[in-house]
Amino acid sequence: MSATTDQSTLPDPVAAKSNERRALGTACGAHALNDGYTDLVYVMLPIWQAEFGLSFAALGLMRTVFSGTLAGFQIPAGFVAERFGAPTVLALGTALAGFGYIFAGYSNGLGVLVAALFVGGLGASTQHPLASSLIAHAFAGARSLKALGTYNFAGDIGKMVLPAAAALLLMALPWRYVLMILGAIGALAALAIFVAMPRFNDAHVSSRKDDHARRAVGAVKRSAFSLLLSVGVIDSATRMAFLTFLPFVLTAKGASVQLVGLALTLVFAGGAMGKLVCAFLAARIGAVATVWLTETVTAVGIVALLPLPLEPALILLPIVGVALNGTSSVLYGSVPDLVEPAGRQRAFSIFYTGTIGAGAVSPAIYGLVGDAVGVPVALMVIAAVVLITLPITFVLRPALAARPR
Repeated sequence: MSATTDQSTLPDPVAAKSNERRALGTACGAHALNDGYTDLVYVMLPIWQAEFGLSFAALGLMRTVFSGTLAGFQIPAGFVAERFGAPTVLALGTALAGFGYIFAGYSNGLGVLVAALFVGGLGASTQHPLASSLIAHAFAGARSLKALGTYNFAGDIGKMVLPAAAALLLMALPWRYVLMILGAIGALAALAIFVAMPRFNDAHVSSRKDDHARRAVGAVKRSAFSLLLSVGVIDSATRMAFLTFLPFVLTAKGASVQLVGLALTLVFAGGAMGKLVCAFLAARIGAVATVWLTETVTAVGIVALLPLPLEPALILLPIVGVALNGTSSVLYGSVPDLVEPAGRQRAFSIFYTGTIGAGAVSPAIYGLVGDAVGVPVALMVIAAVVLITLPITFVLRPALAARPR
C-alpha cells in the first residue's frame, strides 16, 4: 500500500511538461500585454493633452497614477491570490487592466481618465508577482531561472509591440476606438489565462511546516532574500537614474533630439536582449558570477561614456543596455532559490514592489545630486553605488550555490 501511494504521488512527466509549456506561454503573454498597457500611457499623453487641454503636471499625474497603483497593489494582489488562486486573480487582473483602457475610451475629462488609469494599474498589479510565482512553480533549478528570464524578456516585447500597434491604429481610427480595441484584447486574454494557466497544489508544502529543520533553513533563506531584495533595489534605482541622465550626457556631446531617441532605443534593445541572455548565462556560470559581471560592466560602461565622443558612445550603449537590464532577470530568477514554494507569491510581490518603487523614486533623489554636483559627477556616483551590490551578492553566494542544474 505504501509503495502504491508513493508511486501515485510521483509527477506525470508528460503532464509536467505540459504544465511547463502552459505556464510559461501564458505568463509570457500576460507579461507582454500588461507591460504593453503600462507603456501605452506614453503614446496617449500628447493626445490627451491636446484633447482636454491638460497641463504637464496633469499629464505627470496620469502616468504616476497608473505606475504607482501598479507598484503599490502588488503585495495585496499576492494576498488575494493566496485565497482565490493565482491563475484566477491573474486572469481577473488582466481583464481589469483591459477594462481600464476601455473606460478611458469613454472619458470626457481628467477625472474620468485618472479613474480609468487607476483601474488599469490595479489590474496590472497582479501580473508580475503572480505570473512569476506560477513559472517558478512549474520549473525547477536552473530551468526556473531560464524560464523567468524568458518571461522577463517577453515584457520588453510587449512594451514595443502594443505602443507600436496603437500608433498604427491611430492613423486610421479615433483614439477612443483604439483604446477600446486594445482594452478588449485584455478581456479576451483574461479568458485565455483562466483556461490555459495550470493550477498547482501546495498541500505537500504546508503539511511539513512544523518541521524544525525546515524552519531553521527558512530563517536563513529569509535573511538571504532580504539581501537579494537590497541588491534588486540598488540595481533598479541606479538603472532608472542612469536613463534619466543619459539624454543630457548625449546632448552635451552634440546629439540631436532624434539621435537621443535612437540612443535610448539602442539601450532598450540591448536591455531586452540582456534579460534573456543573462538568465541563460546565470544558469550556466551561477547567479553570483553573472551579477558580478553585469554590475561591473554597468559601472565601467557608465564611467566610460563620459569621456567618449558621440559616435563611440552610441556603439557602447547596447552593451551597457545588456548589462544594465540583464541583472534584473538574474535577481528575479533567484527568488525561488531563497523562498519555499508556499511563500513565493508573497515574496515576488515584495520583490517587485521594492524594485519598481525604487526605480520610481530614484530619479528624483539622484536629480538632487545632479543639481548639486552636475550630471557627470552624478553619473560617477551612480556607477559607484552599482558596485555596492558586489559585496552583498558575495554574501549571498552560499545560499545560491545549491541551485540544482
